[in-house]
Amino acid sequence: MTEDDILSTLKEDMKRAYAPYSKFHVSSVIISKSGKSYRGCNVENAAYPLGTCAEAGAIASMVQGGDQEIDEIYVMGSGDALVTPCGGCRQKIREFSTQKTRIHVCGPEGIRKSYSMDDLLPDSFGPHNLTHD
Repeated sequence: MTEDDILSTLKEDMKRAYAPYSKFHVSSVIISKSGKSYRGCNVENAAYPLGTCAEAGAIASMVQGGDQEIDEIYVMGSGDALVTPCGGCRQKIREFSTQKTRIHVCGPEGIRKSYSMDDLLPDSFGPHNLTHD
């Protein structure tokens, strides 16, 4: 997928988000290490906080699709402020990221800012913390 394809997909998927309570639509596209793309949108639930973030949906799709490493992840929301991943999603992204993983925060006009995992979640807890010697 080209960057234009990704941005177009993000815009379309924002329309598909199920956000009847917050009215805040978010979408996400993951490009895995293998080059495959995976998509997600937020899905709310009347029993807060049981909804699912767009990033979590894309990660679940990626794992189900047989990949386990995020090369790049794009997140799009509307409004003037940056729509960065929430704390829980930062940890979920961390689980499947490397030093090379890039997190792109987008608005309808395109990429607004890009982060490394260390920028987004410094001194993070990850799989390496659980290795047993």
